[in-house]
Amino acid sequence: MKGLRSETLSPSHDREEFSCGVVALDNYLQRQASQDMRRHVAAAFVMVSEDQPQKIIGYYTLASYAVETSGLPDETAKKLPRYPTTPATLIGRLARTVDQPGFGSLLLADALGRILANSREVASALVVVDAKDDNAEAFYRKHGFIPFGGSARKLFLPMKTIAEAAQRSAR
Repeated sequence: MKGLRSETLSPSHDREEFSCGVVALDNYLQRQASQDMRRHVAAAFVMVSEDQPQKIIGYYTLASYAVETSGLPDETAKKLPRYPTTPATLIGRLARTVDQPGFGSLLLADALGRILANSREVASALVVVDAKDDNAEAFYRKHGFIPFGGSARKLFLPMKTIAEAAQRSAR
């Protein structure tokens, strides 16, 4: 989107002013994200406007992950090698400020694009999310995520689906 960019969270970003309406997500960005980045537990990315680059519009975190292949739906598992685990990328958190409705989808698209690009260097066959609540679950399902592992809130999207969507949008 014009006038916006996503970048790695840095000290120049004003984390204290960020509010998405979910205390746990606000607190994570304000107090934990930098530590997780230093410890290589998660990578945090923020979306900012070019005219106010310190103001965070939204953020997401990414981390390497592995999924037990046997826990995936048969339709997906049969398309994968018969390894006990499948490499994946976890979107650990995704939030946008309360005054920016609609930016969740933009953040998700940015995260998926980043994951797809990185999957060429570090293998990842799936993107996984663990939805915090019913609203988050509905959001991810609206974007094609599929439940697995016996929980409606644990969802995934195959990398092949992401790559095909990227090809369609590039045309």
